[in-house]
Amino acid sequence: MTETESNLYDVVVLGAGPVGENVADRTRAAGLTTAVVESELVGGECSYWACMPSKALLRPVIARADARRLPGLRQAVQGPLDTEAVLARRDWYTGDWTDDGQVDWLKSIGADLYRGQGRLTGPRTVSVGDQVLTARHAVVVATGTRAALPALPGLAEVRPWTSREATSARSAPGRLVVVGGGVVATEMATAWQALGSQVTLLVRGKGLLDRMEPFAGELVAEALAEAGADVRTGTSVASVTRTDGVVQVVTDTGERIEADEILFAVGRAPRTDDIGLETVGLEPGSWLAVDDSLRVDGTDWLYAVGDVNHRALLTHQGKYQARIAGAAIAARAAGTPLAQADPWSAHSATADHESVPQVVFTDPEAASVGLSLAEAEAAGHRVRAVDVDMSSVAGAGLYAEGYKGRARMVVDLEREILRGVTFVGPGVGELVHSATVAVVGQVPIARLWHAVPSYPTISEVWLRLLEAFRDN
Repeated sequence: MTETESNLYDVVVLGAGPVGENVADRTRAAGLTTAVVESELVGGECSYWACMPSKALLRPVIARADARRLPGLRQAVQGPLDTEAVLARRDWYTGDWTDDGQVDWLKSIGADLYRGQGRLTGPRTVSVGDQVLTARHAVVVATGTRAALPALPGLAEVRPWTSREATSARSAPGRLVVVGGGVVATEMATAWQALGSQVTLLVRGKGLLDRMEPFAGELVAEALAEAGADVRTGTSVASVTRTDGVVQVVTDTGERIEADEILFAVGRAPRTDDIGLETVGLEPGSWLAVDDSLRVDGTDWLYAVGDVNHRALLTHQGKYQARIAGAAIAARAAGTPLAQADPWSAHSATADHESVPQVVFTDPEAASVGLSLAEAEAAGHRVRAVDVDMSSVAGAGLYAEGYKGRARMVVDLEREILRGVTFVGPGVGELVHSATVAVVGQVPIARLWHAVPSYPTISEVWLRLLEAFRDN
């Protein structure tokens, strides 16, 4: 096929999830012609099988749990959730798995959409079916990740759930085994236990949420058990079969568990196995190493943004990277040195190293930013952890009777700044951005003392943390 003006673009983006959409938005805003290639739904994993449907499932669960902690309201919410209504609201947030609205948005910014599997065919060229797209300045890989499954014999025949099935299921299974102890596992265990399933959570390690402070997983495990889930740590799956519709799980200790469905939430793998990496000297199926402008190492035209670069597998971090990459591509296309960047269009992704925020939407919520105590110590920082029981704050008592939670800040004793902050408790997801500002801004402890929290809010935990640091 000969190259024509119609398939020559400044930028070609592989993947139309939130990350690819944000890259396209930034490059189009800079006046660069942009093509976006998508093999599934525009909006990607986050919109249809991850962030949006999972939080739509969890919000009624958390709202009911909060209501049950309040005298005067507790008796009104003792019945079961209306699972059908919860699922219908979930379906609304996914657009019933149609992408018309997001396609219209792409059109509104002037990006061209190509549907199909995009594959690199060499430097700056991408094939989509019988079309060949050529990029003057950059090709951006924003294809995300897929659920990784363990190498268990016969697993495909079992038809296990991954995160996709867990967030899009049409009904609650009577018995659900969840394998894993991370974010997907704990959130989906929380959701489906509340929606009517009897959940058994099998965790290979010592506890849940092992990338956060240990008390986060401990409090979430305790709450799951109180809700009726069976949480088993130090347990691996040795084999799994399905007979007459029933899943038979055998653990490494020889124990047998029956279920209607089994969800494996044991990690993610990059969606780079079928995008033609071999044509540009890269390994198919690999994570793509990048510099801080998100350009793939060893190239001057290929960028990898979001999950595929393995820097921080979170939608908000991927969108942040997309803003950086879009600005960097535009600057290079204009011949502008990156060092002369406008501060609002920074060309270096620095927030992916030691200041990544995350919220786990379980009951209780777990929210953190920056380094845990163990991570800070391993990095060689001289630090001290300051812990506070969140029930000591008046706002927490008003929020919920019997409020259970804990907060920790990790203080760099040499620089007197925060290396990390963790909150666990009902409603703490809204606290993490204040911590993010403090960590990213490297605000001195002495200045934080003059950031006065409103009374009576849960944010007053900041004052308790600072008092504990000062007095000890």
